[in-house]
Amino acid sequence: MTVNEPDYGKAGRNLPVAIAVGLGLFVTVISSLFIDSRFFAILAAFGMMLAARELGRTLVVGLSARINILLQILAPAIIVGAAVAGPIGLLGTFVGSALIVLAVRLLDGPEAYVHHVTRSIFALAYAPLLAGFAVLLSTQENGAWKVLAFILLTAATDLGGYAAGAIFGKHLMAPNVSPNKSWEGFAGALVLQLIVGIALWIYVFDQPWWQGAIVGFAMMLTATIGDLVESMIKRDLGIKDMGSLLPAHGGVMDRLDSLVVNAFVAWLLFGFFL
Repeated sequence: MTVNEPDYGKAGRNLPVAIAVGLGLFVTVISSLFIDSRFFAILAAFGMMLAARELGRTLVVGLSARINILLQILAPAIIVGAAVAGPIGLLGTFVGSALIVLAVRLLDGPEAYVHHVTRSIFALAYAPLLAGFAVLLSTQENGAWKVLAFILLTAATDLGGYAAGAIFGKHLMAPNVSPNKSWEGFAGALVLQLIVGIALWIYVFDQPWWQGAIVGFAMMLTATIGDLVESMIKRDLGIKDMGSLLPAHGGVMDRLDSLVVNAFVAWLLFGFFL
């Protein structure tokens, strides 16, 4: 911490501002879902454009302005492909986008070609490809409720982990990756996740409670992995946040790290159980 940086304690951020921003984003996303799934797809496409902008600037060193702009066009196109043509559209637009990156990067010459194309394609896979599964979920029967459930199940991991970690956290889980994560927080995330998963399966989906417990447990694990992966990426890049767009949160990908991973997991598990 520098002399100009306030000390927010264990929270590591301005908690009232973070809560206000988080609630605002939540209300916006849920409103778009229940008004019309197309609004949610538009919102997701805009979010992925911002995510591609962040990743192009932080993840790919020395990327030309041409490719940066291209990533910001291709990322929302992948989301649109999912909304319009389902899984085939999602896969087709992603593969097509990867081929376009390979071709257009030829214009910038051979220096760092492999570095640029591999990291650019990774950015498209990490953000819009994974987020596309949330759009696929929203287009299904009861899609709005399914996406709401997926968001709540992911948020429960963050909330349960933060609360238990702040109160009881002593034993660090991965100090070299994320120094704030503790095993006590992991246990708190698990307990809240199981409660939310079981409640959703009983009261929203009218299905056996044990299915909600399985889904909750699985999505708690993958949400934690998603958070650790984002932390590892930032450690590798030597940065604290992926961006500064969202006050007290950082960048778009700082807020979506667990959500993009869980979007695929939710699409897969919900499809199996529901």
